[in-house]
Amino acid sequence: MAFQITGIRKPGGAENPNEAISHYRWQDDMSDRSAITERVTVVGWVESGTAAYVADGSRKILCEVRKSVNGTKFLQTVADGQWSNNLLSLPEC
Repeated sequence: MAFQITGIRKPGGAENPNEAISHYRWQDDMSDRSAITERVTVVGWVESGTAAYVADGSRKILCEVRKSVNGTKFLQTVADGQWSNNLLSLPEC
């Protein structure tokens, strides 16, 4: 199972912009179901083996879980073996 992240909610206040994301808007590839869900829940899905990605044209850029120096877990994309900021370019939801 995989889902596409299509938007973010970022109220701010964190030093790391990826860590500042509080919610993700997502769409399930199989059912077309979509919702806006808190960061901690979405991180748990990815940690349990569900794939999350951001679409970049015809490419799917996978998301992985990272942990800040403050211990906060968040998602960040990995493109061509490098950490990237595709999530931060998504529209606010």
